[in-house]
Amino acid sequence: MSAVYMIVGTLIALGVLVTFHEFGHFWVARRCGVKVLRFSVGFGTPLLRWHDRHGTEFVVAAIPLGGYVKMLDEREGEVPTELLGQTFNRKSVRQRFAIVSAGPIANFLLALLFFWLIAMLGTQQVRPVIGQVLPGTPAAEAGLQAGQEILAVDGKAVDGWGAVNLQLVRRLGETGMLQVRVSEPDSSVERDYQISLNAWQRGVEEPDPIGSLGLQPWRPAVPAVLAHIDPSGPAQAAGLRTGDRLLSLDGVALRDWQDLVERVRARADQQVVLQVERAGQPLAVQVQLAGRGEGEARQGYLGAGVSGVDWPAEMLREIRYGPLDAVWQSVQRTWSMSQLTLDSLGKMLFGELSVKNLSGPITIAKVAGTSAQSGLADFLNFLAYLSISLGILNLLPIPVLDGGHLLFYLYEWARGKPLPEKVQAWGMQIGIALVIGVMLLALFNDLGRL
Repeated sequence: MSAVYMIVGTLIALGVLVTFHEFGHFWVARRCGVKVLRFSVGFGTPLLRWHDRHGTEFVVAAIPLGGYVKMLDEREGEVPTELLGQTFNRKSVRQRFAIVSAGPIANFLLALLFFWLIAMLGTQQVRPVIGQVLPGTPAAEAGLQAGQEILAVDGKAVDGWGAVNLQLVRRLGETGMLQVRVSEPDSSVERDYQISLNAWQRGVEEPDPIGSLGLQPWRPAVPAVLAHIDPSGPAQAAGLRTGDRLLSLDGVALRDWQDLVERVRARADQQVVLQVERAGQPLAVQVQLAGRGEGEARQGYLGAGVSGVDWPAEMLREIRYGPLDAVWQSVQRTWSMSQLTLDSLGKMLFGELSVKNLSGPITIAKVAGTSAQSGLADFLNFLAYLSISLGILNLLPIPVLDGGHLLFYLYEWARGKPLPEKVQAWGMQIGIALVIGVMLLALFNDLGRL
């Protein structure tokens, strides 16, 4: 079933985002008097095609990894005299700038719409209550304690662990002081703590903002009773079964499932002995743990899972806004995520964030499937983030992307004449090489995660 969600979720995500992006170009081109020859969603063999009364061909093609709007242009072939006024290349710099920028702008507008819908639909958040502070970590040195609830990070109010994580992501790779405001347990007293950061998580392939500070979120205790077994995992190979209660690992008693998870993660590719209770009888099982990830990020893997438990009502909060308040919330979230995306790209460029964090089509497909399976709000949230990323990436000043064309138009506006065609051609070749290089890097990262 998860594969179905992944396929359907990916097709919907790419279809909606690409269509909206290209519609931005199309709509403004029509308003500027440019004749649009083709509006294509996808590349390759057309699956569907039709024409409107203006003669524009609409195409849905087989490869859903992009799209394009083809406009009448003298640089691409001879144009009849009566249609010269409808060519893209004869429009003013201002009109061409508007047509090209309309695609990324459409992506930001789409993100605003999705965030607005999410704010009205409402989301359930887990209160950011600290369950444990690991000794010797930055959070412990700052004085944070279990039971405190995080209210704000760097002056920004947070309503759940997701918001805490997003605020922390902004500080990855940095040196300085991180300000955390908390409320004391069973009290209205609020206190500020300063956590010292020193090139925090710089270059780490898979950063863990919350965990690396030494914070563990509060969660209800989950008994270590197996409910799921990976058919190709170490647990299956060792003979573990659903219903087994795990009592200890290498002679050390297990408090709950989370305790087991943390200890397994620290034992990648090692052999361990699990004390098991099966049908009321004790049993010792030797398990050769597997490992996932590379280098310092490599973690042990057992290949088993448990059933979830209900959260106490007091640890959850429902967040919902009316139509007008939701507008402001959507603007704030779109602006915040745009800043975060630009900041992350800059940190990757200067080495503060590992380029291993760059994701490609495989990761996008997996996240699309997971978010679609989680519910409408999560899927809309994913679409909004992806739409913002698409808009920002297209605005980068790289020839072949929308931002590269805008850069050429800015030069033409400033100098009163276009950049020489030879220079534009060189720029396009460099841009194509850069885009292909980044795509290959993202695909390589995806394959590494598999």
